[in-house]
Amino acid sequence: MNKLLSITENATVQIKKILSSAPVGVDSVLVGIEKSGCSGYSYKLDLAKSSDLINYEVINQDGIQLFIDPKATMFLLGSTMDYRTDKLSSRFIFDNPNEKSTCGCGESFNI
Repeated sequence: MNKLLSITENATVQIKKILSSAPVGVDSVLVGIEKSGCSGYSYKLDLAKSSDLINYEVINQDGIQLFIDPKATMFLLGSTMDYRTDKLSSRFIFDNPNEKSTCGCGESFNI
């Protein structure tokens, strides 16, 4: 079975920066999927308190904790989470082998 979600060094560094200025008690990031966009689904990232997340898959890497919403597991299997910066934007990107199509703006995908 493929690893659920791989996290690049760039994504890890950015998550550490975000968590360093997060509100008191926030110690992790929650990754999920929601129905939205013109292709059907979009990735969702939220700050979280690990003590509130029971029965979630957890990825511990280089001092960060990333929790996976159980409803998103089947959508993320084998994906890689990266953080990329170009001339116009900086954002987290998911390279997902399960995607069948994406919308033109890149905000949503279909499985």
